[in-house]
Amino acid sequence: MGMEAIGMEAIRVTVKTPEQMRELGRRLAPLLRAGDLVVLSGDLGAGKTTLTRGLGEGMGVRGAVTSPTFVIARVHPSLSGGPALVHVDAYRLAGGLDEMEDLDLDVSLPESVVVVEWGEGKVEELSDDRLQLVIHRAVGEVAGNGQEDHDVREVVVTGVGARWAGKDLAGLGV
Repeated sequence: MGMEAIGMEAIRVTVKTPEQMRELGRRLAPLLRAGDLVVLSGDLGAGKTTLTRGLGEGMGVRGAVTSPTFVIARVHPSLSGGPALVHVDAYRLAGGLDEMEDLDLDVSLPESVVVVEWGEGKVEELSDDRLQLVIHRAVGEVAGNGQEDHDVREVVVTGVGARWAGKDLAGLGV
């Protein structure tokens, strides 16, 4: 995993394998606390759920993290008294947060870590503070065998709002 800082609260992490994407999620877990909103963006198959799976492992939550596409939201309670992980797929939530509140999740969002896939442009009003992760397929990365390496991703992590001001995200890419 390589990393470069691109501004105070933004870093770019190069992720070369799905396992490294999971590891990035595991590294993210200690930075998060109840009430945090994480917005994941990226193409289909970019690794959003893989990253969230690592996050769930790092947070020590119950249940396998799988894509919540068909249920829209899935709650993973903590096994250690920490915050629950609420994993949301906002792809089909046209109405944004109003619809999300209608889901009647059996959990208090302010006491949970909320991870929203496809949340860009839909969940920003939920919180002034959020961590945005945008996953890009790295185009033209060539593996050692001369073939294009389709697993390589660039993950841009940006902290938005007072919660993330001055937070050092550099540890994510180590």
